[in-house]
Amino acid sequence: MVRKNKGKNTKGPKSQQNQQSQQAQASTSGKETGAAAAPPVELPKTTKREEGELVASLLEVCSKPPESGSRELEDYPQIHALVESIRKIQSVLNPPEQKRVESFGPFLQWLNDNGVDTQSIEIAEFPGVGFGLKSLKDLKEGDKLLQIPRKLMLTVDSAKKSPLGPLINEDKILQVMPNVTLALHVLNEMFNPQSFWKPYLDSLPGKYSTPLYWGSEELQFLKGSPVQGDAINQYRNIARQYAYFYRLLQKSPAAKDLPLRDHFTFENYRWAVSTVMTRQNQIPARDGSRATLGLIPLWDMCNHTNGIYTSDYNADEDACECFCLQSFSAGQQILIFYGPRSNGEFLVHNGFVYADNEHDRLCLKLGISKGDHLFALKSEVLGKLNLAPSRSFYLHRGRFPVDGDLLAFLRVFCMSEAVTPAAIPTATHGGSSEVCTRYERPTGPEGEAGYSQLSVRTAGPASQDSGGRRLGPRVDE
Repeated sequence: MVRKNKGKNTKGPKSQQNQQSQQAQASTSGKETGAAAAPPVELPKTTKREEGELVASLLEVCSKPPESGSRELEDYPQIHALVESIRKIQSVLNPPEQKRVESFGPFLQWLNDNGVDTQSIEIAEFPGVGFGLKSLKDLKEGDKLLQIPRKLMLTVDSAKKSPLGPLINEDKILQVMPNVTLALHVLNEMFNPQSFWKPYLDSLPGKYSTPLYWGSEELQFLKGSPVQGDAINQYRNIARQYAYFYRLLQKSPAAKDLPLRDHFTFENYRWAVSTVMTRQNQIPARDGSRATLGLIPLWDMCNHTNGIYTSDYNADEDACECFCLQSFSAGQQILIFYGPRSNGEFLVHNGFVYADNEHDRLCLKLGISKGDHLFALKSEVLGKLNLAPSRSFYLHRGRFPVDGDLLAFLRVFCMSEAVTPAAIPTATHGGSSEVCTRYERPTGPEGEAGYSQLSVRTAGPASQDSGGRRLGPRVDE
């Protein structure tokens, strides 16, 4: 199945609230990376030296273990200041803006020339949302909407077969980080005027509203939310990647003739990373033995709504197929379902939030303190439940906000010295591994008399009765 890992433009066709909360992360005015055919501009030697020194400082700062908690935000300004200094020096290297809308005609022609039927749709701009796909005729739920062949997709496999291949074979990071490989592939093709994918790349947004484009003031709006830390960590990671690959591209013989080498600015790299982050999808490799990451032209123009997955990969046709999630009238925006993600995930990885998100949830980072004198025992109990002593949990929207994992963790967290050892023995029931304990709750002011059974299901069908009290629904994605 093709699943949209990190969707892209904004969602919400009818709700004004949705439209306001999902500002399109794509700039509609133009693409700053569009003039790939222009010869690269060379910086003066002294300026080039200054650029190199700033990049070296950036790599050093970003390579230090990040501070946790409030210090995380305190460390961010130093990294951001270095990046902004680098961007200022590199501003003369960025191509002039081009109007994105002017690229749609050649893009659709390229699709048609390569066998894609676009008679039922057109690219249109929707108020408060940005660009998306509009239906040109009435479509019924389940109708085939698009079929995009593999040859049009930019994938990790096509990167390995491209001029980027020798660099991938040489660098261990590229070998284990397919999303980074895909980002460099996008940049290398963007600045190759003869690239087969140039009509597609020219049609992409020129800017995004991912955290990579935010400043310190914008991050302050997330104060108190775990999303703030996620956004800062993302910025740090991409800054570190940029500094690392800047040096690699300057030194490696395998990069000498790559088009991206002379255009590897931070502006261009964050654009490529945001392009991949908001559009990447898992598709089967050509031999079907594994999954690979890819960008699927035109299909990635669809915006998000609640629903179910309606896209799949047709191995016989070697193409991605997308079917209508619902009936669409002529002139209506065509929407697809990106996946069961929280608004925090959408914001960090896509640059938007969806106001009526049925799958919204709040991330809670919880842990047993190593200073707890029962740390070893509690960790052992949690290990029986396949739970780490420190991890992230979620409060879900809807009737069952607390799932089994969170409730089990909280019960272990609150266990007393008298109770914890009794929770360690395991039992097997109906093919399901369980940890069970019976303990007497104190009488008097501290609590009611009686027994409470802790029975935590860690595997097996959810419908089976564990022999104990159900702790809550188990939510698996």
